Amino acid sequence: MNDLRRRDFLKASAALAGAAAAGGFACVEVASAAPIEVPTIDKLAIRVLVDQQHDQFLRGSTVNGVVHEGPGPARSADARNVLHNEWGLSLYLESQRAQEQRTILLDFGYTSPAIINNMGLLKVDPSKIQAMIVSHGHIDHYGGLIGFLDKYCNVLPADVKLYAGGEDNFCHRVSRTDTPGQFGEGGTLDRKELVTHKVTTVLCETPTVIEGHAFTTGKIKRSGIERMLPNTFVDYSAKDAPACAYGHYTAAELQGKIVPDEHVHEHATCFNIRGKGLVVISSCGHVGIVNSVRQAQEVSGVRKVHAIVGGFHLGPAPEAYLKQVVAEIKKLEPDVLIPMHCSGLNFLLEARAQMPGSVINTSTGSRLIFSA
Repeated sequence: MNDLRRRDFLKASAALAGAAAAGGFACVEVASAAPIEVPTIDKLAIRVLVDQQHDQFLRGSTVNGVVHEGPGPARSADARNVLHNEWGLSLYLESQRAQEQRTILLDFGYTSPAIINNMGLLKVDPSKIQAMIVSHGHIDHYGGLIGFLDKYCNVLPADVKLYAGGEDNFCHRVSRTDTPGQFGEGGTLDRKELVTHKVTTVLCETPTVIEGHAFTTGKIKRSGIERMLPNTFVDYSAKDAPACAYGHYTAAELQGKIVPDEHVHEHATCFNIRGKGLVVISSCGHVGIVNSVRQAQEVSGVRKVHAIVGGFHLGPAPEAYLKQVVAEIKKLEPDVLIPMHCSGLNFLLEARAQMPGSVINTSTGSRLIFSA
C-alpha cells in the first residue's frame, strides 16, 4: 500500500473510531469519494461578517455584473457599538435556486465576540444557517467557532454539520519566533468541544456537495509557479488522539516533530452561477489561489470563472513573485477579483494594475451579489 493510500486508510479508520468513542453520537463522517454532480444556482449573496478593517465611506459599485453593496456606518442606534474588525475572516453565504434557498456560514473569524457582535449589527439571522464550513486549521478562521456555538447552538438545526477539509484541521499549530527552536502558541480546534455541542464533523478530502447548492474542492493539487509562503508549523508531538487522529506515517510525524505546515487539509468553497460560471472562495489560499481555482474547474467540469473571492495569502509575497501570480490569475479570465483578509494591499494594487476594471475592494460589512 503506497503512502497516500495508507494515509487515507488510517484517516478513515481514525474517524470511525472517533465516532464510536463518542457514546453513540456520530461526531465524524467521511465524505464519499465518488465524483460529484455540481449544482447550479441562480443567485449568491456573500456578507462579510469579519475582516481586518471597516471602511464606512466605501461606496457600492457594480463590476462586470457583480453588485457590491458598501458596508455603510454599521453602528448601533445609540452609536455606542460598531463593527468589530480583526485578523480573520467569516462569510455568510446565501444562495438561491428558483424558490429554494440555502444559508452556509464559512469560517468564524479569530474571536467569538467579533462574529457575534457583527451578526447583530448587520442583522444576520443565525437561525437560517443550515451548514458550516471551516476552510483550514488556522485560528483566525476557526477561533470564533466555539463561542458562536455557545451563543447560537440552540437555534441551529439539530443535525448541523461542520465541513472540514481533513483531520489536519484538528492538529496543534505553533508559530515561529525570533528565537531559534522556540515557538509561539498557534491554537488547536478541539473536536471534543464540537461533540459537546452535538456538531457532526464531515471530513471532505474529496470534493463534496453541501446543502445541494455549494461544493468544496477537496484536496488542492499543487502545480505551476505557486509556492508555500512561510506561515505556521504543525506540532505532531501531541498525543491527544481526538485532537489530531488521522494516523501518522511520515518520518517527521512518527517522531512527533514540529514541521512546517503544508495545509494538506485546506479546501475552497465554490458555487456555479447559472450562465456566469464559478465563484471560487479561497479563505486563505496557502496552497495557491491559482491552484485552488484550477482544482475547482477540474472537479466541476466548469471552465468559466465568474469570480475569485477571499484571502489569497499574498501579503508577505516578494514583489517579483506577486507579479507572477497576478499574471497567472489574469490568465484565468475571471469577471471579477475580490481580495480580502490576507491578500494584502500589495496584491490589491498589483491586481488593479494588471486587471483594471475587474477588482472589487471590500471591508467588514460589505455585501456581494452574484446573479444568473
